[in-house]
Amino acid sequence: MRTEAQAVVIGGGLIGCSILYHLTKLGWKDVVLLERDELTSGSTWHAAAGIHGLHDSANISRLQHYTMNLYNSLEEETGQSCGVFQPGSLYLAQTEERVHQLKLQEAKAKLYGMDFGEISRARAEELHPLVNFDGIKCIMWEPSGGNVDPSGVTNAYAAGARQRGAEIHRFTPVTATEAQPDGSWIVRTPKGDIRTDWVINAAGLWGREVAALAGIELPLQPTEHQYFVTESIPEIAAIERRLPSVADRDGEYYMRQEGKGLLIGAYEKDMRFWAEEGTPLDFAHDLFADDLERIEENILRAIDRVPVAGTAGIKRVINGPMIWSPDSNVILGPVPELKGYFCCNGIIPGFSQSAGMGLMVAQWLTTGEMEYDMFAWDMARFGAWADKKFTKARVQDVYAHRFKIHFPGEERAAGRPVRTRPAYARQKAMGAVFGLNYGWEHPLWYSGVEGTEDTDGFTRQNWWGPVGEECKGLRAHAGIIDISNFAKYRCKGPGAEDWLNAVFANKMPSEVGRSCLTPLIGVHGGIAGDATVTKLAEDEYWIISSGMAERYQKRFYDMVPLPLGTTFESMTEAMCGFNVAGPKSRALLQRLSNASFETDDFKFMRSKRVEIAGVDCIALRVSFTGDLGWELHCAAEDQLRLWEALIAAGKELGAGPVGSRALMSLRIEKGYGSWSREYSPEYWPQEVGIERLCKLDKDFLHKAAVAEAMGKPAREELVILALNEADVAASNADATGGEPIFKDGEPLGRVSSGAYGYTVGMSLALGFVKAGTAKAGDAVEVMVLGQPHRARVLAEPPFDPKGEKLRA
Repeated sequence: MRTEAQAVVIGGGLIGCSILYHLTKLGWKDVVLLERDELTSGSTWHAAAGIHGLHDSANISRLQHYTMNLYNSLEEETGQSCGVFQPGSLYLAQTEERVHQLKLQEAKAKLYGMDFGEISRARAEELHPLVNFDGIKCIMWEPSGGNVDPSGVTNAYAAGARQRGAEIHRFTPVTATEAQPDGSWIVRTPKGDIRTDWVINAAGLWGREVAALAGIELPLQPTEHQYFVTESIPEIAAIERRLPSVADRDGEYYMRQEGKGLLIGAYEKDMRFWAEEGTPLDFAHDLFADDLERIEENILRAIDRVPVAGTAGIKRVINGPMIWSPDSNVILGPVPELKGYFCCNGIIPGFSQSAGMGLMVAQWLTTGEMEYDMFAWDMARFGAWADKKFTKARVQDVYAHRFKIHFPGEERAAGRPVRTRPAYARQKAMGAVFGLNYGWEHPLWYSGVEGTEDTDGFTRQNWWGPVGEECKGLRAHAGIIDISNFAKYRCKGPGAEDWLNAVFANKMPSEVGRSCLTPLIGVHGGIAGDATVTKLAEDEYWIISSGMAERYQKRFYDMVPLPLGTTFESMTEAMCGFNVAGPKSRALLQRLSNASFETDDFKFMRSKRVEIAGVDCIALRVSFTGDLGWELHCAAEDQLRLWEALIAAGKELGAGPVGSRALMSLRIEKGYGSWSREYSPEYWPQEVGIERLCKLDKDFLHKAAVAEAMGKPAREELVILALNEADVAASNADATGGEPIFKDGEPLGRVSSGAYGYTVGMSLALGFVKAGTAKAGDAVEVMVLGQPHRARVLAEPPFDPKGEKLRA
């Protein structure tokens, strides 16, 4: 066994072997995989191993498409059969909402060149004559859908990795992972130790235990999961081809052919946790006792859909463990607090994602970043707040609602609240409906009635009207928005200005009281973040950035060593904040303070320390609404007092509370981008119109990469679109993000953000189109609900395009 390696992969299941294979494919030969038992032990060997290409996330769809295409070439490359069966998959919709979801996926498939589309009932009956299609509103066909052999795929990855020089050691448990002063690791095993630059935790059911060896607590929880295989069914045996799988997600089961029978599985409401205190070390190719009564309702629905399923005996039952994250997505990425430790844990649709996941991990390790923005998978989306109680509650919810549609803007209640601010109870009493942002509860909108809950769907919901009133009230008078969930930092010390200049792309303000907007540049020259930086004193700066990206962006801040005597600390928990915006915001604040908020005394992009209603605040004259406004940041213990004072003073001026859904609408009216939507590592500065904020006459993090990127023509352009009012009225739906954009039937791009612009009377969307394909005034089509909605490209944002109100 090697004593040194570039990377050590812990876990010989599907994903561990895929990571090893892709590392060797990208050029790393000196890599080792350690497996405590036999390859595939744990969850891999007993998986149903279905494969499908489409996902609600475009980037995950791309990776699933890559995975499905790789399996056949993997067989040819390695000589190891992957047991690939691709008879196709039928996707059934019993509800209008499922129709919307499938038609949107059909539009995305056309955008990305994937084969997925609607077929008639007659065609579906030809493909699968044993299905009863009564009650089905829409049928989609994916010709490449199917399943693979779990052991075959895993061993093919392993064979491919070995062929390129990787070592695989079975029956070699890891007993310790020890961080070294130089940033490397010692991985200890009974067969010897390995020094490595990278530890990759792909330990599946033992992901928690392996992480704990390095002092890491991962939000993971295993559950039981059952499926069964029937005896041979004569009607299937008589058909001389393999039948398509059936995805009847409204029926809450899955079904495919297995041999000459059927495999049927379900995610039941009466679920069972397993190994809550830790996965047993002696567990390997083991199963649990059958308990089919728990999935009886699901089975009956499957039999109603495919009646021959009810005529066959049960050949075998598989009741085995799966390990879940709180949102059922993988926990992936380098641990922000450690050097050289990478996680890839909690994978559920592994056989649809294994190759894409392995490729993303290998790209990150070999180049420092993935080609796609995969924040939806990034482990940094969770923090220490995602404790065992929260994890169990969320896992129970995502398991029991595995096939439930994730609607735009949906906020699931399980496990909440986790973290609240002092004003939470008062806001709740005012009818605030809350969302979750990196563990924090924050107001989405105000109903005026405590206990109001969101309704969910693709069309306009119960919040649509009240959010409009909030927007109109702010634009006409003023609004008070809780922005406490924004990430807040203080950089202080003699080297503060130099350090911030070395981190961010823009030049830091050198005059006390001035602010600047600045990108944080990714490894490949994309936008890893955006921030507002304010100089509070000669040696002190205040930084505001995306709240949900706080742990993610820590990786970048840690890339630049702090000068001696200079500190950089998160103030997100210690400080709260409000945005007071609108034409009467100045008058509102003036009623509560002796400081002057007049334009000559408090210009745009300036800051002051002021007292508001007796509360010490850092006041910044900026506003994400695009209107006249100020951000006020105060100590957390003062938040409630400041909130009550602002609300009381606002009433006299017609102002009131405003939630984040209104803020979304208002910022789109102004054409402002938002991190993870318009700003991400995938996009170069010139593609989103912020290249002027990258100052190439100074040195900063990843300057060379962004200089190279900015020297190239833009691949895509960010545009603002106004959708046709008649089309929007007919569908009762606005764009929300992800909808494809077409022009004359040809795909141009996709929507990144969308909302109704209540104060400009337009249904709006921000989106990316191929460079040079659409100019102001051009007619395009936006596929809202998967149906074409006419739209036109606007020359400028419809609200205050010259910034006159913002600077008034």
